[in-house]
Amino acid sequence: MDSIGAPVGKGGINIRDDVMTVQRLLNARLGTSARLKVDGVAGPRTVAAIEAFQRGDMRLGQPDGLVEPGRRTITSLTRPALAGRLHATRSSGSVSVEDVVPGDRLSGAAWWYAHQARYPNSSSLDDLAPGFRQDARRFIAALREGGANVHVSATLRNPTRAHLMHYSWRVSRGQIAHADVPGIDGCDIIWDHGDLTRSRAAAAEMVRLFRIVFKPSLTSNHIRGTAIDMTIDRPASLAVSDGRGIKVTITSAAELHQFGATFGVHKLATDPPHWSANGR
Repeated sequence: MDSIGAPVGKGGINIRDDVMTVQRLLNARLGTSARLKVDGVAGPRTVAAIEAFQRGDMRLGQPDGLVEPGRRTITSLTRPALAGRLHATRSSGSVSVEDVVPGDRLSGAAWWYAHQARYPNSSSLDDLAPGFRQDARRFIAALREGGANVHVSATLRNPTRAHLMHYSWRVSRGQIAHADVPGIDGCDIIWDHGDLTRSRAAAAEMVRLFRIVFKPSLTSNHIRGTAIDMTIDRPASLAVSDGRGIKVTITSAAELHQFGATFGVHKLATDPPHWSANGR
């Protein structure tokens, strides 16, 4: 059996049989000189091997050295080694990458339709960070009181969705190699389709489906809950009270942006629907 009943590794319960299972699985991935002694002891070498597997095979930026039941590390350990299977794929003209990697793990349109709904963004003002939430509510209320129509399309962005959007964009444009995309816990996706052209095309499909127009940031204000995307339809002349209680008349986009700033809601001019706490 390749399953474990309790966590193994750094901070784990480290039941002997579970540790031996993990050691055997790690040995199947390690070179002969790096093999672990299958002794059921989760010592420094075993923890280091777990971290090396997480950093290398799983491409985790911050490996935790822990293998937990039902989580991504044990799932990855119990799969046949992907690197070896992809190497065989590239070496044989008669085998396609789809023959060695389950289709629901490969990036592209099929992955997007099957999985992207697991990582939803929010369009609710309730999900904004507390201080910015109040500022945005006051700003929108003032606009509506003056007769403007405001439609909010996005507030808090799911960090996994941000990761997927960011790397879809970069892979599709050749800014990063498909094999170098870092993994993210809880998101099972393979960007490597066996060759550059197919990998970039699959990423481009995801860019199209995500409707990405500008390169998505991994440090966006949306991820912190301090940004909002909205469209504002206003009369040619909009009479309103600004954030200081002063009556103003808005007749241009520049005046609208100045008006928002009095509430602490700042416009990013290069991104039409985007407003944030700092203008970025």
